[in-house]
Amino acid sequence: MRAYTWAYLIFLYAPIVLLPLFAFNDSTTIAFPLQGFTTKWFVQLPTIPALTSSVWTSVKIASITAVLSTILGVCAARAAVRYRFIGKRPIMGLIMLPLVLPEIIVAVSLLVVFLQLGLSIGSWSVIAGHTLICMPFAISILNSSFQNIDPALEEASLDLGETRVSTFYRVTLPLIWPGLIASLLISFTISLDEFIIAFFLSSTEPTLPVYLWSQLRFPTKLPVVMALGTLLVCLSILLLALAETLRRRGLRKAGQSTEGGFL
Repeated sequence: MRAYTWAYLIFLYAPIVLLPLFAFNDSTTIAFPLQGFTTKWFVQLPTIPALTSSVWTSVKIASITAVLSTILGVCAARAAVRYRFIGKRPIMGLIMLPLVLPEIIVAVSLLVVFLQLGLSIGSWSVIAGHTLICMPFAISILNSSFQNIDPALEEASLDLGETRVSTFYRVTLPLIWPGLIASLLISFTISLDEFIIAFFLSSTEPTLPVYLWSQLRFPTKLPVVMALGTLLVCLSILLLALAETLRRRGLRKAGQSTEGGFL
């Protein structure tokens, strides 16, 4: 089983190693043998207006998506952990459904709904789609954060005269803060890297993954794409590592096991 696991991981992640190899290769041809070491492809990145515009669009969409997903995730996770109500399991199952649905099904369904309602597509429609697929991840993270809080702490705050709102801000929020940051980082990363929903729902303002896909038709621009892909992989790994570190720190404070998670 261990050998199979290592073979699977190598097969899955080995192609990522090719990104930095060709990103620093002094040739427009993506092939071996390598011609030499260069950083010119990275230097060219800020000089491409369409690229910088797509980066700004992706960052804007990912930031709004992360905030919306986390806010909705807080509400759903708290309701799931603290309250009992009719239809709780079916409702939570419906919210978590995007985790198992193919993204192309979600994208086509959203496109049909928007068109049938007579709504135009653009950045706001991409944000709606990304929020839909990011919210289950936010809920999964925040569920554990709320479960690690002793209900007696909130009850003591209420007994001492605090309202439910002030109790949430003064007691609950500081305790789930690592989970909130982890949720924001994970949602931001997922939205930044997502392609299928953005491809179907974006219009004149393509996101970064959509822009990269459009450049694959031009062989001479592939090294620049490789350079940008290298930066995106590094950024994704950094954000995921930071999110996992915060998640484990929150669990350690609560005296829970830190096994599992993203890393």
